[in-house]
Amino acid sequence: MKVFKLIFKNALRHKLRTLLTMLGIAVALLAFGLIRTVINAWYAGVEASAQNRLVTRSAVSLIQPLPLAYREQLLKVPGVKSVGYANWFGAYYGDPNNFFANFAVDENYLEMYPEFVVPPEQKESYLRERNACVVGRKLAERFGWKLGQTVTLTGTIFFGEWDFVIRGIYAGAQPGTDETAFLFHWDYLNERIRETNPGMADNVGWYMLLIDNQANPAVVSETVDAMFQNSFAETKTETERAFQQSFVSMSGAILAAMEAISVVVVFIVLLVLANTMAMTARERMAEYAVLKTLGFRPFHLVGLIGGESLVIALGGFAVGLVLMIYVCNGFATFLTSNLGNFFPVFELKNLTIILAFVSAVLVGVFAAVFPAWRAVRMHIADGLHRVA
Repeated sequence: MKVFKLIFKNALRHKLRTLLTMLGIAVALLAFGLIRTVINAWYAGVEASAQNRLVTRSAVSLIQPLPLAYREQLLKVPGVKSVGYANWFGAYYGDPNNFFANFAVDENYLEMYPEFVVPPEQKESYLRERNACVVGRKLAERFGWKLGQTVTLTGTIFFGEWDFVIRGIYAGAQPGTDETAFLFHWDYLNERIRETNPGMADNVGWYMLLIDNQANPAVVSETVDAMFQNSFAETKTETERAFQQSFVSMSGAILAAMEAISVVVVFIVLLVLANTMAMTARERMAEYAVLKTLGFRPFHLVGLIGGESLVIALGGFAVGLVLMIYVCNGFATFLTSNLGNFFPVFELKNLTIILAFVSAVLVGVFAAVFPAWRAVRMHIADGLHRVA
């Protein structure tokens, strides 16, 4: 206990220097946490992907539609339990800046995506009404929408004004579930297309395949693509995770740069603390010589210097953690209201906190290596000479 008391007293001997060092570490760890959280937000769609769902789309491009007639053939593929389909709608609400994810989906969609939790009575009401829609909780809060309200979207791909009645508001089953989507009946879209542009009717954007848990996704994917090979609309089938990953990979260079910056931030923390510990050790060489004279062994000196370094590093981590929680919560509120299309999920993950803690511990250890090495190798006479 006396050793720990001595470590804390040493750490607080220069209170201002210790406080400034802790703040420097805290700010650097705050930057580290924010960068990691932004990167995690980018990968939220990938992390939320299910292992037993596949996506079948056009082999040419995602914007090329597939015939609705493919559905019956997909249901016959061994290992496929259920088939759904969807179209990207691409509309906005009121002002073009009020853009969000909106999809026309078939009646199986909510069954295939149990992470979208809709109260049973709301789901039943949605399925009964042709122009009904289900919206995410965060999206409803963003625009102040209520159940039963009629909202009008303006189409950018399927032009015109589209009226929908909100019959359901879903919540995410997991913290990482996107709660900013707008879902409505694919039949409602197809009927309108059939009236205005009959040649484009009965086409879907992509299919979702729910497969048996025992089924091999690679085998099912190959079987599906082979089925439509050399047809006028060849397909590309992949896991939902790979499908989501293909969107993230478009920003691969940016994400790699952000990863590198987060490492640089940790290195900066190391330099800040290493500088403090070097100054501290240089000022206390005479004290270390006295301790050696009194019988303190090298591991005692290593413990004192390393312990002081860890106390400062972990103190900085504690302050940085508090800042991270408050700042990330503030950013989450801001992004949901203003950039919810790009960051539907923005949360501080436990893994980020663990990485910040491990970084603080490693920085505390490495920052003490050189001062401890100097103190251990110092001759008692050289240290006492500083007193004189």
